[in-house]
Amino acid sequence: MAGEASADLHGSNLINAIRELNPNVHFYGVGGQRIKEAGVNVLFDSSDMAVVGVMEVFSKLKTIIKAFRELKKSLKVNHPDLVILIDYPDFNLHLAKFAKKRGIPVLYYISPQVWAWRRRRIKKIARLVDKLLVILPFEVPFYEKERIDVEFVGHPLIDIAKPKFSRETALERFNLDKGKITIGLFPGSRNSEVKLLLPKMLKAAEILNKRLGNLQFVLPVASTINKIQIEKIIGNTCNNVRVNVITDNNYDAINISRVVIVASGTTTLEAAIINSPMVILYKLSPLTYLIGKLMIKVENIGLVNLVAQRRVVCELIQHDVTPEQIAGEVLKILEDRELYSKIKNELTWVKEKLGAPGASFKAARIATGMMGIEPVIQTLDHRQQTSDNRQQTEEGEIARDYTIGKSGV
Repeated sequence: MAGEASADLHGSNLINAIRELNPNVHFYGVGGQRIKEAGVNVLFDSSDMAVVGVMEVFSKLKTIIKAFRELKKSLKVNHPDLVILIDYPDFNLHLAKFAKKRGIPVLYYISPQVWAWRRRRIKKIARLVDKLLVILPFEVPFYEKERIDVEFVGHPLIDIAKPKFSRETALERFNLDKGKITIGLFPGSRNSEVKLLLPKMLKAAEILNKRLGNLQFVLPVASTINKIQIEKIIGNTCNNVRVNVITDNNYDAINISRVVIVASGTTTLEAAIINSPMVILYKLSPLTYLIGKLMIKVENIGLVNLVAQRRVVCELIQHDVTPEQIAGEVLKILEDRELYSKIKNELTWVKEKLGAPGASFKAARIATGMMGIEPVIQTLDHRQQTSDNRQQTEEGEIARDYTIGKSGV
């Protein structure tokens, strides 16, 4: 069960790793395009269920509840050997509860961010989850305090956040000038993020271009976002700057960028791994931000700074997300060589903290072990070593948890 774009990515890699261990495992559930391509029987598309904030929850709640009903039916009929949950806690913890009642083992891969907000959920995780696999190193002691069976497997992005092309080839493929400085624009993988952040990014691009002149901009469109929507926003917002829009090629776009302006989320870690200085943006609707501010328990928002456990890259949050402030922070990085080098050194250190390669295979071995099946194909490591009322109540709880849950991060 993978309900977000990043979960779709990590889920597909986990599925491929499990299949490499044992090709006889069959999968069904919720996911996006990547999970479909991994051969999963996708019952619901995760792009129809991804939400941020209170208002977006209401617009998609009918789809979310329908998906929950269908998955419950499927668990009853098929009784799978294992339920694998990936992030998306407000849905997945309800599914874990149902699976637990039916005696189906539950593996949670990529834990909910309970260390940041709504910490009461940790009790639910302890009760409902048989094994918790985390991808951020600081999460282990947090869960161990609650006697949860938790294991750090490393971050799966270490294996996959790699450019396909050389810088010169990528510039040529994206129709960009090799003599200009490239700035990457990454407005997020959800429609709500794009609507809030992209206009600010584009106005900042105009300020930067006016100030320096020798700039060009690249904008990779996430697979969950309609490219036409992006081009429409660009047409309505940005008249004086050319922005090259490309489709779902984050890693090469990051690699050719001197600096990236990025929505808070998984892409910040991709930029850290590829070693690109960044400015992180985090903006929500006013109501969602107000409620979230009361609930969030961490000093930093960006994953890069959370892994570092200190501020190593700039974060602009809510009211500070203005074209002027964005442009100002980018200019600091571009114009101060010492600062630029310092940030790159810090990002190298952050990458080291994310663990060794092989996260998906480590998770896959644990998953197959929980299913009680033996690998039939050697892994890379091996080669290297030789009722209706109850239903209404559950659905009501989902609606409640979504309304509360999505009012935060």
